[in-house]
Amino acid sequence: MKAYDDLIFDLSKKDRMGYTVDQTTLKDVMIPKHLLREKPALLPEVSELDVVRHYTNVSQKNFGIENGFYPLGSCTMKYNPKINDQLASLSGFANIHPLQPASSMQGLLKIYDHLQTMLSHITGMDAYSLNPFAGAHGELAGLMIIKAYHQKRKDSKRHIIIVPDSAHGTNPASATVCGFDVLEIKSNDDGTINLQALKEVLNDEIAGLMLTNPNTAGVFEKDIVEVSKLIHETGGLVYYDGANLNALLGHAKPGDMGFDITHLNLHKTFSTPHGGGGPGSGPVGVKQFLTNFLPTPHVKFDKEQYTFYHPKDSIGRLGSFYGNASVYIRAYVYILSLGRENLSDIGSFAVLNANYIQASLKDLFTLPIKKYAMHEFVFDGLINQSTGVKTLDIAKRLLDYGFHAPTIYFPLIFHQSMMIEPTEVESKETLDRFIDVMRKVANESVNQPELVKTAPHHTVVRRLDEVKAVRQPILKFSDIK
Repeated sequence: MKAYDDLIFDLSKKDRMGYTVDQTTLKDVMIPKHLLREKPALLPEVSELDVVRHYTNVSQKNFGIENGFYPLGSCTMKYNPKINDQLASLSGFANIHPLQPASSMQGLLKIYDHLQTMLSHITGMDAYSLNPFAGAHGELAGLMIIKAYHQKRKDSKRHIIIVPDSAHGTNPASATVCGFDVLEIKSNDDGTINLQALKEVLNDEIAGLMLTNPNTAGVFEKDIVEVSKLIHETGGLVYYDGANLNALLGHAKPGDMGFDITHLNLHKTFSTPHGGGGPGSGPVGVKQFLTNFLPTPHVKFDKEQYTFYHPKDSIGRLGSFYGNASVYIRAYVYILSLGRENLSDIGSFAVLNANYIQASLKDLFTLPIKKYAMHEFVFDGLINQSTGVKTLDIAKRLLDYGFHAPTIYFPLIFHQSMMIEPTEVESKETLDRFIDVMRKVANESVNQPELVKTAPHHTVVRRLDEVKAVRQPILKFSDIK
């Protein structure tokens, strides 16, 4: 089967149509000549039923958290409760126009203000801006704040951001986009930051350090207070990548670890829609001495009403209007639904689930870090590699059993990385099914290696040429040969 057999253009039949516009209703409509097309648009000629069936079938071929287990490491793919969607869809929120005056949307702005406060309490920060639209966008905002802080102090020689080699790939990318020079330092074998390597590079050109805790290998940075102290003593700032906050909720706060700035992924930690390019949200939080640099607009209560506040040294506006309002409402509902007393269960169950899977599979898969994991952990391929089955093959074979593959070949500190994060929402029954399938695939890799190397066998498309897809992408129907 060709990969594009189900494209709606393949259903097109000449002169078939789904709807006819009543020409009498358009007799007074005049379209300026310069807006008219020179050639007819390339559109499929299909009936309404063709369209409905096509998109219904396409939707059933997609995989999401409501279809099955999604163990993507470092992506925290958790279920989005329907009450979040229900309340975010209320007409009083959904029908607000972004050009309305602040006085006419006090309910929404109250949510903004309360959410900013809740995120501050959860992370140990003093203030948040909800303006950034995604995690990497939040990273960029944090780095812009670091730059603005040093420029305000006329300390222009600080141009280096330190990033461990175990960091998320967006960290060095964001630092580069912001105009910093990136200095990568080697990690310890467990992915934690190497204190000696850090001390050797510290000087008065260091603007800051980017770090997530737990780190990408699922290990808590036990020396984080010392790391923060070292960076501060050299005049730099410490930035927290909030991608792995899920493990810490209710147990530890980045602000208490010495971090000056943090971004959060509401679409990860706080259960809002995730994937497919959005919607996302990456609020950026700061300690008190950095509040004047926050992105604008910032919501606050001023005497009698909620209003937009523009900090005097703000790095400016990072996106149109006020960010993804529906995402903020969902996160707000999620936090209130759990309450302060239950928030800590998220981290506890996420850590428990990760360690349960790790302990159940470590006899078949190489465990490079032999210690308890936090919310996620990393295998480094099969223990028995005699048949040449690689991590990619295992990931593809999992698709045949109805499981989404975990994150593979990341972090880069291991050659055959398979990073697994079950999150707190998965039941023991689901984890047991995943463990059972992983054991089956491990046995197949030894006894039927070609079956695994040629997987998947039962998906809509088979194994693709991923290199060709990157170098020669087909982006539109007319490019298909």
